[in-house]
Amino acid sequence: MAVIPINELEAAINYWRGRSPSSGDELRLCKEASALSRPYALLIVQRQSVLLPEQLDDDARAAWEAYERFKNGIRG
Repeated sequence: MAVIPINELEAAINYWRGRSPSSGDELRLCKEASALSRPYALLIVQRQSVLLPEQLDDDARAAWEAYERFKNGIRG
């Protein structure tokens, strides 16, 4: 994928939220959802609709790639 559309980034966050629901009194997101929420929020603030995979930090990239493997039916 050349770019990551905001709706796919949101789907990835929801995927991770479904796998590991928010926890604690503060309803903290899991590591993966949290990592993806930062670039998602930046897209919203900057009124952008896509981002390049290279713009993701290591944690967000790992969460994104795991989501992509799941979406494409690749386990592991």
